Amino acid sequence: MNTNHAGANSVSFLQIDRCLAQACCSSLSHIPTPMLKDTEIRALVSLIGDDDREVLDHVHSKILAIGDQAIPYLEMEWEQNMRPDVQKRIEDIIHHLQYEQLQRRLKTWADEGGQDLLEGMWLIATYQYPDLDLAKLRRIMDQLFYETWLELRPDQNPVDQINTINDVLFRKQRFAANTKHFHSPGNSMINVVLESKRGNPITLCVVYMLICQKMKLPVYGVNMPNLFLLTYKDEGMQFYINAFSKGLTLTRKDIDNYLASLNLRQLPVFYEPCSHLDIVRRALRNLIVSFEKANEEEKVEEVRNLLAQISDEDVDGQVPE
Repeated sequence: MNTNHAGANSVSFLQIDRCLAQACCSSLSHIPTPMLKDTEIRALVSLIGDDDREVLDHVHSKILAIGDQAIPYLEMEWEQNMRPDVQKRIEDIIHHLQYEQLQRRLKTWADEGGQDLLEGMWLIATYQYPDLDLAKLRRIMDQLFYETWLELRPDQNPVDQINTINDVLFRKQRFAANTKHFHSPGNSMINVVLESKRGNPITLCVVYMLICQKMKLPVYGVNMPNLFLLTYKDEGMQFYINAFSKGLTLTRKDIDNYLASLNLRQLPVFYEPCSHLDIVRRALRNLIVSFEKANEEEKVEEVRNLLAQISDEDVDGQVPE
C-alpha cells in the first residue's frame, strides 16, 4: 500500500520536474542569448541534468550560444551535482567552449603576425591546461633571464655568450632533454617544461631563444628535419646551437653532414631562421604525434584542426617531425 503510494508520488514529482524544465526552456528560448541575466543562465545550466532529450538538446545549444560566459556557471553546477553522467555532460560542454575559445585566440595570434612566441606556446598549453596563466609564465621566464644576465659579461664574444647561457640553463638550472619520455604530450607544453625542466628539442629551444631575445642576442629557430635547432646569426657570423644536446654548437659543415646522412638536399630553409609561427606550427605537429602514439584519436583531430587554423596548406597526412 505504502509502496504503491510512494511510487505514485515519485512519478508525479518526475512529471512536475519535467514540465517545469520544459516551461523554463520555452520561456528562455524567446530571449536573445546576449540578453540572458545571471539568474536565467543559472536556471538554464541547472537543466543539464534533465533526461528529456528534447530539453537537453535545447539547453546544450543555448549554452553553446552563450559561449565563454557560461563556463563559471557550468563549473559551479559540476561541483553541486553529484551525478557522474551529468558531470560528464558538463565537462564535455566546458571543453567544447574552451576549445572554441582556443581556436579563436590562436587564429588571432597568427593573423596579427605571431610576434609573441611565449604567447603562442602558452596557447598550445591551454589545450591541456585551460586555466594556465600567461603572466605566471612571463614571471618564470623573467627570472631565468635575470639569472642568466647576471653571468654574462659585456666583453664576451658570441661563442662565450652562448657558453655562459649553456652553463646557466643546463648546469645550474638543470634543463635537459626528456629522452625517457620523448613522446609525452607534456614535452610540448611550455608550462610543464618550465616546471619539470625536461623537454623536447623545440620546447628547449623556445626557452633558450626567449632568454636570448630578452638579451637582444640574434638567436633564432631553424626548421631542420627531425631536429629543431637554433642559429646565432649576425653580420659576418653564423653558427648553430642544439639545445637538446645541452647547447652544443655546430658549424654549417655539421649541418651539411647531417642533411647528407638523411639523403636530403641542402635547402635554404634548413639553414636560415624561421618565424615564430613556424615554431608554433611545428610544436602542434609534435603534439599530434604524441597523441597518435597514445591512441587518443579525438585529441589528434582537435590538435590537427588547431594546426589547420594557422596553416595555409592541408595538414592531413603530413610527415611527423
